[in-house]
Amino acid sequence: MTERRFTTPTLTILAQTAPVVRGDTNIELVTGVLLFIIFGFLMAFAALVAGRFVRPTLSHPEKEAAYECGEPAIGDSWVQFDLRFYVVALVFIIFDVEIALFWPWAVVFGAADAATAQGFAIKTVAVYDMLFFFGIVVVGFLFLWRFGYLDWVRAATGQRKVSHLEPTLQPEAQV
Repeated sequence: MTERRFTTPTLTILAQTAPVVRGDTNIELVTGVLLFIIFGFLMAFAALVAGRFVRPTLSHPEKEAAYECGEPAIGDSWVQFDLRFYVVALVFIIFDVEIALFWPWAVVFGAADAATAQGFAIKTVAVYDMLFFFGIVVVGFLFLWRFGYLDWVRAATGQRKVSHLEPTLQPEAQV
């Protein structure tokens, strides 16, 4: 064992450090990972086997049916969904990914020190990168908004939108 002294203005710390014994770390790493995987599978398998013996098994013909939520199947299984559901889902995913990318950007932007030349350069490049990325997302969002893809109820035909502010032409009454 070796001794080291750490001195601070008010305290002297005597630390004993053991010599570092290094073995074949690759074999230790592989052994540890394999043991972790094996014990993980064994725990999952043991839970499934224990559940098989503990849970009640009440067989019923209704439970053997293909659709077993308790409601009878009505109609055909082929149902066409409106594509606007998918558009709304994709817009949600785009903005969700955007938020996930804003976090690391904000961490790097906040950690850079603007007082130094390198920190100022990092902050400048980070602002331009995020404005470019956010601009692409905003242009796509404005495109969807402009052409009505975000309207929940939209006419299926190409009808002209009638303004309620314009006076309507009334046919003259027959005399």
